[in-house]
Amino acid sequence: MKSAMVMLAACLAFLAGCAVGPDYHPPKANAQQWTSPLVGGETNGPADLAAWWKNFDDTNLDSLVTVAIESNLTLRVAEAHVREARAERDVTSGSFWPSVGTSGSYSRNRFGLNSFPPLPPGTPLDYNLYNASFDATWELDIFGGTRRSIEAASAEMGAALFNQRDVLVSLLAEVARNYIGARGYQQRLAITLQNIQVEQELLDLTSNRFENGLSSDLDVQQATALLTATEAEVPSLKTGFDQSVHHLAVLLGQPPGALMDEMAIEKPIPLTPPVVPVGLPSDLLQRRPDVQKSERELAADTARIGAAKADLFPKFSLTGFAGLESISTANFFNYASRYWSAGPTVQWEIFQAGSIRANVRVQNVRQEQALDAFQQTVLVALEDAENALTAYAREQTRRESLSQSVQANKQALEMSTQLYNNGLADFLHVLDSERSLYAAQDALVQSDQTVSLNLVQLYKALGGGWQNETNSVSAMAASR
Repeated sequence: MKSAMVMLAACLAFLAGCAVGPDYHPPKANAQQWTSPLVGGETNGPADLAAWWKNFDDTNLDSLVTVAIESNLTLRVAEAHVREARAERDVTSGSFWPSVGTSGSYSRNRFGLNSFPPLPPGTPLDYNLYNASFDATWELDIFGGTRRSIEAASAEMGAALFNQRDVLVSLLAEVARNYIGARGYQQRLAITLQNIQVEQELLDLTSNRFENGLSSDLDVQQATALLTATEAEVPSLKTGFDQSVHHLAVLLGQPPGALMDEMAIEKPIPLTPPVVPVGLPSDLLQRRPDVQKSERELAADTARIGAAKADLFPKFSLTGFAGLESISTANFFNYASRYWSAGPTVQWEIFQAGSIRANVRVQNVRQEQALDAFQQTVLVALEDAENALTAYAREQTRRESLSQSVQANKQALEMSTQLYNNGLADFLHVLDSERSLYAAQDALVQSDQTVSLNLVQLYKALGGGWQNETNSVSAMAASR
C-alpha cells in the first residue's frame, strides 16, 4: 500500500510539471535591409529615438510634448488598461493556490412534536445551535489548465503595456504634427500678407498710371482681381491655424482655446536635422509597440488552446473542512464539539455533447487569426517605414527645386515691373510674375512643412518615443 501511494505521488508530481496544449515560440520575421535608398540624410547607424522631437531644436515643441505625456486623457485610459490587465492576471493566478474560508452561525431552532423518530420524553423542543468552521479547497493543476490561463493573462498584460506604448508613440507624433501644421499656417499667412502688401502697392501704381493716362482701366481691374484673390486666401489659412491649435490643446488635455495666446507668437517651422540614423528593419520590428502587442496577443491565444484542452481531462481537488458545533456556549470550545472532514475529489466531464472539443477548435482558429494578424502587422510596419523613408528623401529634393523657383520668380517680377514702369512691357507680364512668385513661395513653405511632417512620420514608423518615457509613464500609472 505504501509503495502504491509513493507511485501515485510520483505520477502526480510528473503530471504537475506538464501542461497540455502547444508551447509558445515567437514567430520570426526576417527583414535585413531597407529597400528604399537612404538619400535624404538617413543612415543605417543606431537609431536614438527616445526623445526624437528634440532633434527639431524647438523649445516650444519640447514643452508641449512634456505636458502631453503628463495630461493626455487617451494615454491615461491606456495606462488604466495596463493596471486592469495586471489585476486580471492576479485574479487568474489566485486560482493556482488553495482557497481557505471561514464561517460562523447562530440559529434558534424548535423540534416538531410529531417528528420522526419520536423524541425521548423530556427533550426540550426549543434549543440554540452555535457553529464555527473553516474550509479549504485546492484544485491540483495536474494537466496545466490553470497555468495556461495564467500564461494567457500574463501575455494579455504584456499586450496592454505595448498598447499603452503605441498610444504614446501616436500621441507624440500627433503633437509634433499639429505643432508643425500650426507653424506652417503661420508662415503661409505671413507670405500671403506680404504679397497682399505688394499687390496693394501694385494696384496703387496702376491706378496712378491710369489717372495720368499712362495705362488703361484694364490694368487697374486686373491688379484689383489679383489683390482680392490673394486676400481670399487669408480666412482659410487662419482657420487651418486655429484648428491645429485647438487639436493641439485637446491632445494636452486642455480646452481647445487654451494655447491660442501662446501659439499666436509667430515662429518658423521646426527644421529637420542634417543626419537621421534609422537603424535596420530588424531593429524596427523589435521597437514598434504595435508589432510587440500583436505578438503578445498571439502568445495569449496560443496559451488559451492549452486551457481549453485541459477541460478534456479530469480535475483533481483536495477538500476539507473542520469546525465546532454545540447547542450551548458553555461547552462550545470543548474537544467534543469538534467535527471535520478531509479527502480528495475527482471530477470529469464525461459527456458535454462535444462542446469542449468545439471550444478547442475555437481557440485553435483564434490562434491562427492572431498569427495572420501578427504577420500583417509586421508587413504594415515595414511598409510605414519604407514609405516614410521615401517621402522624406524625395520631398527634400522637391524643396530644393522650389527654393530655386522662388529665386527665379523674384528676379522675373523685378524685371517685369521695371520694364512695365518704363513702358517696355505689358502689365500682364507683371501679373503673371506676381502670381508665379506667390504660388512658388506658398509651395516652398508647404514643402518645408511637409519635410518636417515626413520626418515626424518616419520617427513614428520607426517606433520611437516610448523608450525614455516608459519609467515615468509606468510610475504615473501605478500611482493612480
